[in-house]
Amino acid sequence: MMLRASSEFADQQVDLSVITKGTDATSGVKGETALLNLVEETVMHPGSDNLRHARDAVLDELGPQALVDTAAVIGNFQRMTRIADGTGIPLDDMMTAMTVDIRRDLKLNEFGAAYRTKETSLFKRLMIRTMFPIMMRRIRKRAQAQAPIHAKGDA
Repeated sequence: MMLRASSEFADQQVDLSVITKGTDATSGVKGETALLNLVEETVMHPGSDNLRHARDAVLDELGPQALVDTAAVIGNFQRMTRIADGTGIPLDDMMTAMTVDIRRDLKLNEFGAAYRTKETSLFKRLMIRTMFPIMMRRIRKRAQAQAPIHAKGDA
């Protein structure tokens, strides 16, 4: 959900189905190979030499800010997922309504923990799906309005 929202915010087209297609597919995310390698090594082989190489690849290809952001996202995702799974937290109505298509397309509803998430009513789904694009436009406008302020402060 966060990747989809951030790609929409950045007006970038990405193919999220790459998540379940494996390494033969491409998403359109800049530096995706380096990013995927860093995620894989962080989660599956922490402390290995390959992890150091994966960090260096992200640093070389995308820069220090991207490396910090990527590490933060990996850590945050691990934390959120483990807490939610450990406590049995289902998706809330807003998240359920906004992720119907992505959960279907990526077959996420086939995972064991998916039984905890109950589908929202048609009315709530329509209301949330109507409001989300409006929210994204307002956020984008606000960010664009603030961008020049940050640029002046950085000079």
